[in-house]
Amino acid sequence: MISRTKTFNAITKKVNKNISWYSKDLIVCEGDSLKLLKEFPDKSISLVLTDPPYHTTKKHNIVGDTSFEDDEKYLSWLSNYVKEWKRILKPNGSIFCFCSSKMAARIELLFEKEFNVLSHVVWTKPNAPGFDGWKQKMCKEALRQWYGHTERIIFAEPAEEGNLSRSYCANFLKETRKKSGLSSNQLTEFAGAYGKVNHGGAVSNWETGRNIPSREQYSKICNGFISTGKITEMPDYEDIIRPFMVDSSKEFTDVWNFESVRPYKGKHPAEKPLNMLVHAIEATTYAEDIILDCFAGSGNTSIAANMCGRKSIAIEIDSALVKNICQKLENLEHNKSQVIKEKKVNASKNKKVFKEKQLSLFS
Repeated sequence: MISRTKTFNAITKKVNKNISWYSKDLIVCEGDSLKLLKEFPDKSISLVLTDPPYHTTKKHNIVGDTSFEDDEKYLSWLSNYVKEWKRILKPNGSIFCFCSSKMAARIELLFEKEFNVLSHVVWTKPNAPGFDGWKQKMCKEALRQWYGHTERIIFAEPAEEGNLSRSYCANFLKETRKKSGLSSNQLTEFAGAYGKVNHGGAVSNWETGRNIPSREQYSKICNGFISTGKITEMPDYEDIIRPFMVDSSKEFTDVWNFESVRPYKGKHPAEKPLNMLVHAIEATTYAEDIILDCFAGSGNTSIAANMCGRKSIAIEIDSALVKNICQKLENLEHNKSQVIKEKKVNASKNKKVFKEKQLSLFS
């Protein structure tokens, strides 16, 4: 596997002057994220999970939310990010971009130039039991349209021309097969994945991007390529296949029902719930992958990444918010060290009790 640690350290060196918090797996940078992104190496990030200013909400307590005269200027600004996200994302990476329901359709079109939009997720933002929130308090009779109580999340992968699905994986497999000199049928022999209608069916589907080989099938076709002597090595599964891992115990539809964050002292006005961020990270990344949040806000993306055992980079332009994020991370580190200390103490006590019991058997 391509070393995530090596890549993370390379990025750290590039943005060193802007770092406000550093650990071996997590950095927080203060500054203009668009400028800092230009320092990132190509194809270095596995997941962009970010929440830009919505613009249409016009909230003065969110940096950038009132900075644009009209929609076109906002979209023009965001398009610069879309291009940078495409450049820095690994070919098998993913992106989640939060946006308002009013701008979602236009932002999706913006993404289509550089990405395959895979899902248009609707976050319903239900309130916790006992917490009414603004939805229950406002005057329904004064409404002139349906009350907006959802947010949108554009989920996409980098697009690459050359096949039906604009799939990087499909292009890679086809190009490698041609270099190896194997036919689709021959490669099917190695994979043992025959189609019902045509014998090279599975390989054809992989090469058009309709689906992907399993880990076991990929291992077999790698052996097939290398056996020809024309291919010397193959990348790991984690560097080729875009991860997407859900099951019936998790949110697997494009409607998400994670409760919104209840108000508390110091809450960020656009704070996203930790359990929703953890869900997004676990479903779309491998262990040790690097996650980027360009508009860190509350810092919850970094915390969620840390909880999932991933590396993360957070960028925030507001000094006060950076300070709050660093304080959160300091508290997180303190709590972790306390847990580890308690575990060691308990382990020592248990060991002592066990030893005493053993000795009692022979006394």
